[in-house]
Amino acid sequence: MPITMKDIARELGVSVATVSRALKDSPRISAGQRERIKTYAREHHFFPNVIAESLRNSRVKPQKLIGVIIPQFAHYYFSSILSGIEEEASAHGYNILVAQSDEKYDREVRICRAFYENKVCGIIVSQAKDTMCYDHFQMLIDQGVPLVFYDRICTGVNASRVVVDDYMGAYNAVNHLINTGCRRIAFYGSSMTLEISKNRFNGYKDALLKNGLPLHEQWMRFCDNRIDAESITPDILSQEEIPDAFFAVNDDTAIGILYTAKRMGYRVPEDISICGFTNGQRAVACDPMLTTVEQRGITVGEEAANILISQVEGALPRNHVEKRVVRTRLIIRGTTR
Repeated sequence: MPITMKDIARELGVSVATVSRALKDSPRISAGQRERIKTYAREHHFFPNVIAESLRNSRVKPQKLIGVIIPQFAHYYFSSILSGIEEEASAHGYNILVAQSDEKYDREVRICRAFYENKVCGIIVSQAKDTMCYDHFQMLIDQGVPLVFYDRICTGVNASRVVVDDYMGAYNAVNHLINTGCRRIAFYGSSMTLEISKNRFNGYKDALLKNGLPLHEQWMRFCDNRIDAESITPDILSQEEIPDAFFAVNDDTAIGILYTAKRMGYRVPEDISICGFTNGQRAVACDPMLTTVEQRGITVGEEAANILISQVEGALPRNHVEKRVVRTRLIIRGTTR
C-alpha cells in the first residue's frame, strides 16, 4: 500500500506536522530536516493526495476515476479504444482522465506520476514506442494501483492485458494475398521491440513458409507511417524485380504504399496488391478501398475497462493477471485481387 505522512513521521521520529511542513518547503523546518524528509518520501514513492487536500473542507464525494494513457490521439485505432473504455466505464459509474504520451518515454513517466498523485483508482495504458525501462509501471503495481495494458503490452511487467490476435491477423492476411496469386510479398513493420510488431512479422513469415515461398529481406522495412512509406516505396518499385504485394503493419502505411504505387504508374490490384492492418476510416476513403485486418478497437477498450473495474471492485483479485485476446477479421476490399 502507498505510504502516508504518518508512516514517514514514525520512521523518521518526527511529527506529522513536521513532515507536512517539510514537504511544502516551509521555512519553519530547517533545510537539513526538509531534505531528509523529502529524500525519504521520494525514495519510498510518496506523493501527496491532491484530491484529498482539495476536498478536505468539502462534503463532496470524489468521483471514481480511471487514468487512460494513449500513445497518440490522431490514430483512429487508439481513439476507437478510448471510445470503448469510456463506454464501459460510464456504464459502471466511472469517469476517465485521458493523457497522450506522444510516443515519448519521459512523458509517459510524468503521466503515470501525475495519475498516481491524483489517486486514480487504476490505469489503462498502451506503452510508448521508445519505452525500454518499465520502473514507472512496476512502481504503480507495487503501490497497489491496478494496471491494465492494451495493444502494446509490456512483457517486463506482470500485469493484466488486452490484445488482438496480431499473429493470426497477419497470417490470414498474407495467406489471402498468396491465395489470390501473389508470390513476392513485401513487409513494412514497426520496431521489433514491440510485441505487436514481432507477432505480425511472425504471422507474415509463417504464412510464406507454409506456402513454400521465400522471405525477401530486400523488401522488408521498418516503416509504420504514411510519410516514410511514400519515401521508401519508390526505391523498392524501381528495382529490377519488384514485389507483387505489400503487407503493412497499419492502414496509414498501406495507404502510403498505395498512393506511391499509383503515382508511379502501377495498377492496384492488377500489378500490386496491398493489405493493411486496422480498418480505420481512411481504409474506405482511398481509391481503391483498402483490404485490411480489422482490430475491433472498441471491443479492446471495453475489455480493458472491464478488467480494471473488476479489479477495483473486487470481482477479480488485484494480484490476478488477466489476459484477454480479441479476434481479428480480414476485410477484403479493392486493393487485393
